[in-house]
Amino acid sequence: MRNKVISIEEAVNMIPDGATIMFGGFLGCGSAHKVIEALAKKGTKDLTIIGNDCGMATGPHGEEYYGMAKLVHNKQVKRVIATHVGMTPDVGTQGMVEKTLQVDLVPQGSLAEMIRAAGAGLGGVLTPTGVGTIVEDSPLCMGKQTINGKEYLLMQPVHADFAIINGHTVDKFGNVWYKGTTRNFNIVMATAADVVICEADNLVEIGDIEPENVVTSGAFVNYIVDGGNA
Repeated sequence: MRNKVISIEEAVNMIPDGATIMFGGFLGCGSAHKVIEALAKKGTKDLTIIGNDCGMATGPHGEEYYGMAKLVHNKQVKRVIATHVGMTPDVGTQGMVEKTLQVDLVPQGSLAEMIRAAGAGLGGVLTPTGVGTIVEDSPLCMGKQTINGKEYLLMQPVHADFAIINGHTVDKFGNVWYKGTTRNFNIVMATAADVVICEADNLVEIGDIEPENVVTSGAFVNYIVDGGNA
């Protein structure tokens, strides 16, 4: 079996400028913080980032630029696809004032389904959410469909070059168990990228996770980074 465990440096070095990256997490909960920090330090630029949000300007312990907010603050990002960005003022400044950042907002449930559709090989998502709103003008919206007299938006599937996910307990094959709500976007993102890198809070041996507790199969995970929190 191929060894999937790599260093953080090896992980970030395989991500080029201009890459499209999905980041799991919900306001930093369930995000791969150590990989994000390494990307911020490396200065990888012109990124398109996809996530529920862009982290927070202030973290839960008072830290500055929590989660993906580091990348935005450093101006390493050229495009954001997210569901809300209100906790990261830099997104508003760069997107609306400086006009240096493209921001595409879509409803939260729609984004989850759009990612899931890419992972399942589907051609799009039909949803009534956003009909009659500015969502219709999104570059991710492919128009309207009327079905049985009801209007729906046809939203594109969302795929990425890389998905950077986080798991509480991960074995050396890449099987993942998530703790509590850290499941959030990590599960669907693991299916919808060319390369999936999982940051493990606790890296364990194969067999240490009961089969019925595996949430994301290691078949979806290309590389594992030891987060060192054991």
